Formats: sequence, structure tokens, C-alpha cells
Amino acid sequence: MTPFRPRILLLVLCALTALGCTHQYIANTDVEDSDFNRKVIEYCEQYRHAVEQRNTARLLKMAHPSYFEDGGNVDASDDMNYDDLKKYLETEFNQTTAIRYEIHYRQVSEGRKNTVLVDYTYSASYKIPTTHGEVWRRRVADNRLQLVREGEGFRILSGM
Repeated sequence: MTPFRPRILLLVLCALTALGCTHQYIANTDVEDSDFNRKVIEYCEQYRHAVEQRNTARLLKMAHPSYFEDGGNVDASDDMNYDDLKKYLETEFNQTTAIRYEIHYRQVSEGRKNTVLVDYTYSASYKIPTTHGEVWRRRVADNRLQLVREGEGFRILSGM
């Protein structure tokens, strides 16, 4: 039976090594638990709550003055800077009468030039007025918020 001892020892060492490499994740996310990542997710949750509360003033305060969204394509007609964001929030966004906005955070990573990238999947349900009365709509998609560090906090550069 002595030839099996090295194999058993090797298996035990491999199992212990695998256990040592496990990561802790922030609850209900795929994001590794760290003080910094918790701070980022907490900020993003403030954003999510502002969306659900349809708090235009809060959303504008969270957006950086150099906010820019390119719409994810080459068509410049749907690009949005801070002023365009403000117009959108004060018109179309404010027409919603109810919003449910759920976020599943997938990754927090360092971007370039003092930025943080937050990749997530959202499920947005919102009620809008139509000629046939108020109607619920739903959208599920992947998105990325690009944050810039500002003092002890963050502001949103793109992705709203």
C-alpha cells in the first residue's frame, strides 16, 4: 500500500491549493469582494436607485460634465454629450411613469486615465404613456458604465 501514499498526498495538496485560490464575491454579483469594488458597486446602486426614482437632478449630478456616449456604433446621430443627456432626461425619460431597474454586476476593472469600468446586465421595465393608455415595456441588455474617480467618489463618463 505504500505506493499509493504519494498519490494520495498529491491529491490532498492539489485540493488544498485549489481551495486557497477561491475568491469571495460581493453578494449577488460576479465581482470579486474588495473594499474598492464594494465602493464602486455602492455608487452604481445609487445610480440604479436614481433611475428607478426617475430623479433627473440626481442623475445629472452623477454625470461628469464631459459625459459622452457614442451609442456603440459609427452613426454620430445618436451620440450624446452632457447637454444631450440633460435634454433626454428632461423630456423622454421624464415621460415614464414607473421604472423597475435591476442590475447584475459582472465585472469591475481599471480603465485608462483614472477610470473604472463596470460591466453589467440590466433588466429595465418601464411604463410609458401611449395613445392606448400607459403600457409597460421591458428591455434586457449588457452595458458598461465608465466612471472617473473624483475625490473620494466617482462620476459617470458614459453608459447611462
